[in-house]
Amino acid sequence: MSVAVVLFTSDLRLHDHPALRAALAAADEVVPLFVRDRRIEELGFGAPNRRAFLADCLRDLDAELRDRGGRLVIRSGDVAEEVCRVAAATGAREVYLTAGVSRYAVRREERLREALEADGRRLHAHDAVVTAVAPGAVTPAGSKADHYAVFTPYFRRWSQERIRDPLAAPRTVRVPRDVGSDALPSRAEVSGVSEGLAEGGERAARRCLAAWRRSGLARYEDLHDDMAGDATSRLSPHLHFGTLSSAELVHRARSAGGPGADGFVRQLCWRDFHHQVLAARPAAAHDDYRTQHDRWRADASTEAETEAWKAGRTGYPVVDAAMRQLRHEGWMHNRGRLLTASFLVKTLYVDWRVGARHFLDLLVDGDIANNQLNWQWMAGTGTDSRPNRVLNPVTQGKRYDPDGAYVRRWVPELRGIDGGAIHEPWKARGRAARDAPGDYPEPLVELSEGLARFKQARGRS
Repeated sequence: MSVAVVLFTSDLRLHDHPALRAALAAADEVVPLFVRDRRIEELGFGAPNRRAFLADCLRDLDAELRDRGGRLVIRSGDVAEEVCRVAAATGAREVYLTAGVSRYAVRREERLREALEADGRRLHAHDAVVTAVAPGAVTPAGSKADHYAVFTPYFRRWSQERIRDPLAAPRTVRVPRDVGSDALPSRAEVSGVSEGLAEGGERAARRCLAAWRRSGLARYEDLHDDMAGDATSRLSPHLHFGTLSSAELVHRARSAGGPGADGFVRQLCWRDFHHQVLAARPAAAHDDYRTQHDRWRADASTEAETEAWKAGRTGYPVVDAAMRQLRHEGWMHNRGRLLTASFLVKTLYVDWRVGARHFLDLLVDGDIANNQLNWQWMAGTGTDSRPNRVLNPVTQGKRYDPDGAYVRRWVPELRGIDGGAIHEPWKARGRAARDAPGDYPEPLVELSEGLARFKQARGRS
């Protein structure tokens, strides 16, 4: 009886899983395998929120496999070594996985391929699974460039690509009986998890998707920047862990049609755009992608200001609200991500890598491609065609949280201030005690001062 191994990585689902379906077609039995890669934690990427969400995903994947007659096999250690052990123990000659794009994922795949081939086995890597369009599948016409460095032309070209049809989940998965497995991890085993962290797993993802299609998709274009309305899909953690397929989301949105669906598809394209940039330039995970800046602030006040930013105590309410949401939920509204990043890198003029690291420490959807390249976009070192743009937190707060409801949700010290006045609490300090913003801090820096400092520093760069 033939056996194949399917290595699950960032594709923790049964629906639309090309590697799994290929293995099922090629062999009588399949070993669904997940290796808890200890090097991920050693490199500092095993953040508590992602570990907890991952535990949910693995337990759910195991339950779904058991519903189909199978089970998930868990191993811990070096990925190449563990996969080779499982393949040798079961007599599997073929191993299937979803190709990744980060430098770490690519090197892991290379090590695995070499180890398997040395043992007379083959590795089959499937592209266009983490993304809707595989990185490198589209490149600028008439150019020697190996990727698009600007989003809009990429979006036009991407929109012309045929997105593969999603695959149904298999009805049956037969797994060899004698394959040993470690215990499934549990969220309860992880300390330091954000109190409001969402539930992980494919079934939770599909419930979230169904609710989003019913009540959020049609309004997305009009409401996605409404911070208090919380009208975004909240599907990013599921895309990061692969409990939902990007290709399936594109198809479902396009089938619904309308401006909301178009706007949502555009955001999915942004995700693909960042993945193709990182695939072509892996160093962009830690080095400036395009415009080099080496004069980031590092004076006596920088550390204290950065800690205030992390704690949500900058004195600018919408920035502080977003940073507190991040700590409580392990997630942040997209408009909040732009505002908080702009404040750190443009107003405080702190190195984008400091902010990107903090986000990776907390975000459940902390994806290297999207996190690092979005930070670079805002820092002016990445793909933004307007690298000197600065987002004013007061103006932005009034525009995207006009009644102050988002700020009141996350900054209780300011709940006594009515309406849009909440975005300038320093103006309330002269009022009666009941209206004053309590121990809420004064602004770390005047916006005009920060802007002048930013322009001066950029002029020297």
